[in-house]
Amino acid sequence: MEIHGEKVILSKISTKDLDFICMIESDGNLWCFEESVHSDKQAVRERYLKKINEDTTKSFDFIVRLATENEKTHIGIAQIWSYIDYRKSWEIGFAVLPEYSGHGYGSEAAQLLLDFAFNKLNAHKVVGMCNSKNIRSAALMKHIGMSKEGVFKEELFWNNQWTDQYYFSILETEFLKKKQVKN
Repeated sequence: MEIHGEKVILSKISTKDLDFICMIESDGNLWCFEESVHSDKQAVRERYLKKINEDTTKSFDFIVRLATENEKTHIGIAQIWSYIDYRKSWEIGFAVLPEYSGHGYGSEAAQLLLDFAFNKLNAHKVVGMCNSKNIRSAALMKHIGMSKEGVFKEELFWNNQWTDQYYFSILETEFLKKKQVKN
């Protein structure tokens, strides 16, 4: 499965992507705002191999690639998974390699996830969460139309201290209204 945008393509992960996934998932610099980072690349490989082999409709993992004609370079990951099934809520997550940040690739990848959620997964609501110190992630979620609904006080134990976590969301009606305004 592929989802095409102007700048990026989201490709469902496959076994040929495992080296990239192991590298990106265990990069402490990329995940500097997370409570913990996977350091065991073999464990990461096994977890994703299991996910690739599962036939699930509750979680989708994509490689973010450049959409240029001559280049389909791996630049990040984008994920969406069922957050609360009976409420038709989904959660998104994403990461773009630092050398590709600031060009709109992350925004477009996250926007493609929203479109996928509302148009293919029949989502009612999509949520995203981030460490309150992760200003770029918070700004990206606002940029794609998500609203900060709340702050989970001292939710994360990060850098040996308790840190707040921001909770963002967008409803299907808000997404569709925003899309109509664009067109």
